[in-house]
Amino acid sequence: MAATRSQQLNNLNSKLNGARPGDSEVQMSDSGSKRGGWITFPFIIATMAGLTLAVGGAMANLIVYLIGKFNVKSIDAAQIGNVVNGCSSLFPVIGAIIADSFLGCYSVISISSFISLLGMVLFLLTATVDSLRPSPCGNGSILCKIPSKIQFGVLYAGITLISIGVGGTRFTIATMGANQFDDPKHHGIFFNWFFFTMYTSSVVSATAIVYVEDNVSWAMGFGLCVAANVIGLVIFLLGSRYYRHVKPQGSPFLDLAQVFVAAIRKRKVLLSSRSEDYYNEHDGVTSMMLTEPTKSFKFINRAALKTEKDIQLDGKITRSWRLCTVQQVEDLKTIIRIFPLWSTGILLSTTIGIQSSLVVLQTLSMDRHIGPHFKIPAGSILVTAFISTSISLALIDRFLCPTWQKLTRQSPTPLQRLGLGHVLNVLTMAVSALVESKRLDIVRANQVQDQPGYTVPMLALWLLPQLVIVGIGEALHFPGQVALYYQEFPASLRSMATAMIAMIIGIGFYLSTAVIDLFRKVTGWLPDNINNGRLDNMYWMLAVVGVLNFGYYLVCARLYKYRSVEKVEDDDSSSYK
Repeated sequence: MAATRSQQLNNLNSKLNGARPGDSEVQMSDSGSKRGGWITFPFIIATMAGLTLAVGGAMANLIVYLIGKFNVKSIDAAQIGNVVNGCSSLFPVIGAIIADSFLGCYSVISISSFISLLGMVLFLLTATVDSLRPSPCGNGSILCKIPSKIQFGVLYAGITLISIGVGGTRFTIATMGANQFDDPKHHGIFFNWFFFTMYTSSVVSATAIVYVEDNVSWAMGFGLCVAANVIGLVIFLLGSRYYRHVKPQGSPFLDLAQVFVAAIRKRKVLLSSRSEDYYNEHDGVTSMMLTEPTKSFKFINRAALKTEKDIQLDGKITRSWRLCTVQQVEDLKTIIRIFPLWSTGILLSTTIGIQSSLVVLQTLSMDRHIGPHFKIPAGSILVTAFISTSISLALIDRFLCPTWQKLTRQSPTPLQRLGLGHVLNVLTMAVSALVESKRLDIVRANQVQDQPGYTVPMLALWLLPQLVIVGIGEALHFPGQVALYYQEFPASLRSMATAMIAMIIGIGFYLSTAVIDLFRKVTGWLPDNINNGRLDNMYWMLAVVGVLNFGYYLVCARLYKYRSVEKVEDDDSSSYK
């Protein structure tokens, strides 16, 4: 009886989630063979840890490697670093499309991990084979030999392969991991630990591996990256027998485009209130529940409305760009409804990107000593946010969520976590403004505004609170966004759902660079000598933007309606809304 009840719930959840017949069949087959579940968790998380260590160790110190070993000018190296960071954030979207439409998550992760490994090997070769690097500059010499085309070609090939590898693994792993579970509560727990692993591995790569590269040798550092990539790939393949595989059903974007075209072509057709007038079939099989489209975005409903032109002489319906299923129509509506919520994450990510740039400049102008012998590297100050996020994710999963559930008898929803993240984002900008105001007061008191390179007698440790707060905020809103998109997106777009956060980070990264350039041109807040500027005004402006963005988020969250799957899941008090 228990097995029968579980099978019925799985079937119902598949229908409510908008899964196609092929999707549900694969899931039921895997369930019957006991595939999926928590047994896959160690393999997937270990894979994520290994690949993140490898990529982080190679990319975190890229600018230093370009300047020190390839004689690239500092500004050019920074521009290359910006392009690589942006591509690493946007490529996962391409990987998600390929996984959803053609190859599936497992194949994309396997192939991309191998591609990333090839890039790591090329990096290792540039560090060990002298002919693949230009001769080093002499001490104090300004005449440095530029790399040859072959040397640049090998270097850029390595960077490209690593970026492609990141695109096919980082968030596709998140989708595959979530596919192993049926309970939305387990999805939330998995995403918490996914981000915990990603941030923790980033901390290790940005400290331990970078230390080896800077103080031991680049060859050993890149060798560790190669080893981490190999270990991650091997562990992933070892878990193959346990994974639940969801086969791709073709390009979902083509289906969404068909809805737009069909709705426009039938723009003059009157809508019907009868469910039998709407197309509820897939591959010639009539759905068990004949339904009409929801009332929202009524114009799109015409795409599923059957007309005489859609019926052949033998009475069969012709599938074309004139007729779509009700499910296709509802899938498109889901994307449209969630877009405003997704857009609120762009400004949130942009403010974080601006802060991460400015805080390094502040650190350079402050006293970075801890004790008489140790001096904090300016770039390492950002590790504080990673550590804060990692610790916060563990506390949220082990303490906050259980406590919340005891008090309210339900787990915090993704929208609630997102809202808390927005609040903390505003708070961190306000704290940043107050700390910078204090730093500028000391500068004015010493009358050193016009002295470039002056170290303000104020400990850089004053910057830690704002980084701790931003880390807590990221622990709330990034996993909250991924859980929301995975839960709400159509089943055919699950990989795309988890990659949406990568798109947000990528767009936010480029926007933060553009905003800083804009304010350098139109205000005097950001001069080369920040002791003569007004970074505090910049932070206050970001706080105001954060408040406005939070207000916009509240409106979007208030108007947003969860998919109908909520009605079933609410019967289980332990699941998310």
